[in-house]
Amino acid sequence: MIIALDAMGGDFAPASTVEGAIFAAKESKHKVLLVGPEKLIAEELLKYHKKYNLRSLDIEIVNATEVISMGEHPAKAVRQKKDSSLSVCAKLVASGKADACVSLGNSGAAMAAALFYMKRIEGVLRPAISSAFPTIDGHCIIADAGANMDCKPEHLMQFAIMASLYFEKVFKMEKPKVGVVSVGEEPTKGNELSLATYEMLKKSDLNFIGNIEGRDITKGKADVVVCDGFVGNVILKFGEGLAETMLSLVKKGLKKHPIAWASLPFLWAALKDLRKKVDYRELGGAPLLGVDGVCIIGHGSSNGVAVKNAVLAGARAAEHDLTNEIKDAIAKYEAKVNTVSNG
Repeated sequence: MIIALDAMGGDFAPASTVEGAIFAAKESKHKVLLVGPEKLIAEELLKYHKKYNLRSLDIEIVNATEVISMGEHPAKAVRQKKDSSLSVCAKLVASGKADACVSLGNSGAAMAAALFYMKRIEGVLRPAISSAFPTIDGHCIIADAGANMDCKPEHLMQFAIMASLYFEKVFKMEKPKVGVVSVGEEPTKGNELSLATYEMLKKSDLNFIGNIEGRDITKGKADVVVCDGFVGNVILKFGEGLAETMLSLVKKGLKKHPIAWASLPFLWAALKDLRKKVDYRELGGAPLLGVDGVCIIGHGSSNGVAVKNAVLAGARAAEHDLTNEIKDAIAKYEAKVNTVSNG
C-alpha cells in the first residue's frame, strides 16, 4: 500500500510525522509518501541517517509548497492553498497515486480537502469521522466524532451503516451491535433526532440494540455508537480527559500510602497496560467514512508512535477495500428504501 502522509500536519510536525513515517516503513512493507516542503523534510530525515538505514526504507518525499495551519478556516484554506501538503495528499488519493491519505493537522481542513478532491461516495449524504474508543473489553466506534455538528436522522442512519461495516472489516466481528446515544434506554426517551433515528434503525438490517446511555459506552454495550458530531466529539474529548485524570489520581493515591507506593514496581506492568489501553496514540487516527477514498484524521498532538499507527490504520482500511464496500452497502440500503417507498 502507498500512504500519503501530510508531513506538515500536527502540533509537532514535521519532527513527529517524519519519525512516524520511519516507524511505519520499518514496521511494515507499505510505502510512505512524505508530503510537504521538500527541503524541510529532507533536513528532518537527515537527523535519522545514523540511527536508521534510510535507503532501506520505502519513503519518498513529495514536494508541496504551502501549509494549512490549525487556526485557518478549513474550506477557505483548501480552496486558496491548492498546493498545500494536505491538498496534495488528497489529490494523490483521488488520482490513484496513493491508497490512503493521513493528516494529523486541521481536521476541518482534512475533511474539506477530502470532499473537494476525493468527493463523496455516491448516495452518501455526509461523511462521518468514525473514531475508536476504549471499552472494558476492547473498543467501540463512535460515529460521528466531530465532522457534522447538526444532523438529520437519515445522516445518522448512514453513519451506522458505514461504521458497522468499518467495525466488521477492521475488528473482524460480524453483525456488530449498534446503539443510539440517548438519555435513557426506553424507546420513548431522547430528543427528536434520537427518537427518529431509533425508528429508522429498528427497521434496518443492522444489529440494532436500541438506545444506550453515556455510561453504557465504556461498558462495551454497543460496538457502534451512533450520534451527531457535536455529541460524539464531546464524548471523545471527555473520555480522553477522564482517562488522564484517573491515571493521575491513581499515582497521587499511591504516593499518599508508603506501603502502596513501595509496591509500585509490582503494579507497573498493570499500570502500563492501563495507560496503553486508554492512550489515543495507540489508535492512531479515525477514518473519514463516506468519501471516495481512504482518509485518516489523527490527533493534533500526535507523536511519532501515533503517526505510525495512523499510517497503519490507513493501510488497513485500504487493504479491506473499505471504500467499495461502503459504496455497495449504501447502494443496497438506498434500493431497499426506494422499494419500500414505491411499494
